[in-house]
Amino acid sequence: MAQRRTSSRRRRTSHDLAAERWLLLLFVVAGIVVVAGSLGPWRPAGGPAAKPLTMAEARASNARVPIETDLRRSAARYRFRGGPAARAQAVECLATAALYEAGDDVRGQRAVIQVILNRVAAPGFPKTVCGVVYQGSGRATGCQFSFTCDGSVARRPVHLGWGQARRAARRALAGEVFAEVGRATHYHTDWMVPYWRDTLVKVARVRSHLFYVRARHA
Repeated sequence: MAQRRTSSRRRRTSHDLAAERWLLLLFVVAGIVVVAGSLGPWRPAGGPAAKPLTMAEARASNARVPIETDLRRSAARYRFRGGPAARAQAVECLATAALYEAGDDVRGQRAVIQVILNRVAAPGFPKTVCGVVYQGSGRATGCQFSFTCDGSVARRPVHLGWGQARRAARRALAGEVFAEVGRATHYHTDWMVPYWRDTLVKVARVRSHLFYVRARHA
């Protein structure tokens, strides 16, 4: 009988020790969480996050990236497949993007239109003109063309550039190519440095806009 009581006490002691270890572990984990929370978000080694660049700094940074003209390949003539209604819709989408992105600048409008058509032909993008223009517009962030998600479309401007933009769109859908940007699928103004810039190859400049191709397609 005494042996049974001794054995029972040993089992209880072993069980109590295990419980104490688990409680100690929980306290340690809780302490780590509290300390981590007081330190704020984790950042990679190397100091605080980089400050935004000024326009002058961005332009200087962009100027240091060479334009690889030898990697600028000619885009193929675009072949529109669709009926009159679909073509009219595509013209409107192209003209809207061209006007909002480039204003009434003729070369700028044609460059924007060419980028859109290049995206339609490139893997990883929607396969329709309007699909490319309004890609991501239903999200708060992630739209491909800022005018589609920043409220600009609701303030449709009355502008002489509309007729010009529609004519450029019709010519592009009929196969006219704006060769100056080649097969570029991305662009940005020279006063900003987008996060993706250094993952692509710069192949052209049209006024204040810089144009890029994916490296594997260069």
